[in-house]
Amino acid sequence: MPKSNFFGPSLADFESAARSVKSIARLTPMQSSRYFDNLFKTKINLKCENLQRTGSYKIRGAYNRLTKLNSEERKLGVVAASAGNHSQGVALAASSLGIESTIFMPKTVSPTKYAATKSYGANVVLTGNSVGDCINEANQLVVKTGAIFIPPFDHPDIIAGQGTVGLEILQQQPNVDTILVPVGGGGLIAGIAGVIRQKISSSDKKINIIGIEAENAASVSASLKAGKVMKLPYVSTIADGIAIYETAELPFKMISNMVDDIVTVSDDDIVAALVLIMERVKLVVEPSAAAGIAAL
Repeated sequence: MPKSNFFGPSLADFESAARSVKSIARLTPMQSSRYFDNLFKTKINLKCENLQRTGSYKIRGAYNRLTKLNSEERKLGVVAASAGNHSQGVALAASSLGIESTIFMPKTVSPTKYAATKSYGANVVLTGNSVGDCINEANQLVVKTGAIFIPPFDHPDIIAGQGTVGLEILQQQPNVDTILVPVGGGGLIAGIAGVIRQKISSSDKKINIIGIEAENAASVSASLKAGKVMKLPYVSTIADGIAIYETAELPFKMISNMVDDIVTVSDDDIVAALVLIMERVKLVVEPSAAAGIAAL
């Protein structure tokens, strides 16, 4: 990795997504830290998607996907299944476009994320004890009503929306040489890799793109080793935002061809990184967001 072939959304798709999400997503800052620069002996910048609307980059992909629905599809409404960030992104995107949304969340969901999702205008249904249970319920509703299922990472429009993070990084830090990306389902890193590889393809610029997984939720690492998408028998990590049992074919293919490496980090390192970010950069982030600093 990476290879010369491009897969997934085209550069035009990413640039179109950037124009779409501009109306709802914030241009989040790149936060520097002299402490991290000295600690790691290189210039470090944090892309602060924790300051994004709904608290994560997920609004980008959700909004881009929903803008592609035609008038008849919008009338049918949208459905999603998530324990957190994706549910909030779909809820806000749908309400901003006047689309009815139903979000299935597990009964064990964080009360804060449940309340936030409802506040964005979604019809929230608590069911089961896992996201898998929620997906099953969501699919039943799709069959019954014809509503459009909005996946968290397995769709070109979702990946194109997430890739707008990569476009912003290039604009804000044109001399970037390495990008570390937390990896769960793989939609974010697939989008960032897809757009950056195409943007620099005609130049001699080299940018390393490294994915970071929790060691007890390393579904992409297992899939790369097997050469095909693999489902983990279990996951166990403090970083619930990247605790995914399996990726999907499109992000896997993009990662396989356009990402330089995938590494894993322990929960202990993630916790240490959380503390460092809070103490030295004064940012409060969720565990999955600290994976990059944990890797460093």
